[in-house]
Amino acid sequence: MEKKYDTILVLDFGGQYCHLIGRRIRENGVYSEIVPHDIKIEEIKSLEKKCAIKGLILSGGPSSVYDNNAPKMDSRLLTIDLPILGLCYGLQIIAQITQGKVKPANRKEYGTAFVSIDKNIGILKGLGKKEKVWMSHGDTVYDLPPNYEILAHTKNCPVAAFKHRKKPIYGLQWHPEVIHTKNGEKMLKNFIFEVCKSEPNWKMEDIIEKMVEEIKVAVGEENAIIGLSGGIDSSVATALAARALEDKLTAVFVDTGFMREGEPEQVRKTFQKLKSTFVVAEAQDRFMKRLQKIIDPEKKRKIIGEEFIRVFEEKATKSNASFLIQGTIYPDRIESGFGKNSNKIKSHHNVAGLPSKMEFKRILEPLRDLYKDEVRKVAKILGLPKELITRQPFPGPGLAVRIIGKLNKEKNDILKKADKIVRVEIEKAKLENKLWQYFAVLTDTKATGVKGDARAYGYVVAIRAVESREAMTASFAKISYSILEKISTRITNEIPQITRVVYDITHKPPATIEWE
Repeated sequence: MEKKYDTILVLDFGGQYCHLIGRRIRENGVYSEIVPHDIKIEEIKSLEKKCAIKGLILSGGPSSVYDNNAPKMDSRLLTIDLPILGLCYGLQIIAQITQGKVKPANRKEYGTAFVSIDKNIGILKGLGKKEKVWMSHGDTVYDLPPNYEILAHTKNCPVAAFKHRKKPIYGLQWHPEVIHTKNGEKMLKNFIFEVCKSEPNWKMEDIIEKMVEEIKVAVGEENAIIGLSGGIDSSVATALAARALEDKLTAVFVDTGFMREGEPEQVRKTFQKLKSTFVVAEAQDRFMKRLQKIIDPEKKRKIIGEEFIRVFEEKATKSNASFLIQGTIYPDRIESGFGKNSNKIKSHHNVAGLPSKMEFKRILEPLRDLYKDEVRKVAKILGLPKELITRQPFPGPGLAVRIIGKLNKEKNDILKKADKIVRVEIEKAKLENKLWQYFAVLTDTKATGVKGDARAYGYVVAIRAVESREAMTASFAKISYSILEKISTRITNEIPQITRVVYDITHKPPATIEWE
């Protein structure tokens, strides 16, 4: 008999942090599954055949509950004999269904806020009188529904948390799943274990078996190729695919010309040892030719996505492959606006950047529901090299989306040199394990400078360094002035075309980690 894991279902209302909720649940050894916001009560009951469902969480979302096309839920779910937690939009839709009053806030809240805890019971058990939380909402519950009680409030939000007086139905206006909510993990644990009475009987090894089996079943007796960039995501996807397909897999590394300095050579050295076929596609000229007049970042990503597919199709023909496997992870999909109610932040080349017509039977994405740090955990279990596991994330389009404005070979060469200096100095200072990403951006701005007592007029380079756990949120790194000074001095001294260096001090949100 198949093992049934204790499971929390997350209803997806299109929020940027929806899968982050699921990930936080899995961190606690409890299985989670993301389901559509309009899932029916009958469908939930049918899922109980394979899962021991312990509770439901309603995610946030970008809509107002009063929008004509606002995502709705089956109101019968509020009568089901399961604990329910509504977060942000989830709280508001519970209030709306149960005759509470939701309306635009007098003052919208985005970012850190301090809530006053009126009753520290249930999900708020063990918390203090004041809690630092992360808010992101325009609407607010002003009047409680009948049979509900207030658990917390803020100066601008009279109903920041509530609970049904008799049923285990809770709502939080803030986001406990993001790291900026100081005790968010405790709040979620309270729901998972205290309210839902879940047992931590799920582990990461189980998902590895599931992913390998998924690839085997999908490909069957046919062949597949996988796009291998050398990054952690595509490397883990390759390891899983190789385990599933063995000699029916061809790994294709596309050298676009936009890799970091020394990286193509390192990829060749690392992956030529694969038991599966390893192929290098020299494509620098074709990528530059298609991109050199393009300014708009969305167009860049779409062109890059299309060109990758065309290269893969050519290689697939030679290896008689019908399937393409990619290392797409969840943040790629959510920022590309893949969900019905999700907003598009930017089109990742391997998601929304893909062309509408492709010569593959199907694209497989075994890591599609995982975050970067979860992928790293899988890599450790699979025994991949440490240097690969700790490699900082690098966008699929490479330096093409770190050069603002038109692309050309000179700009690409300038950025490669600047980026290498940033990496060398950060690693000399032994900061690499504390940072999520650190890199240079070549802006499209020029500024006057003085070099050798003469006027100079050159590019402005921006340095970006952030701390994060999963890339859905990030904080700019508080790097010491002495390290930034070394980086700035080296860049302006060693690269004649650069006259000014600036440091990006913007969190995510409101910014993204990458500039384009």
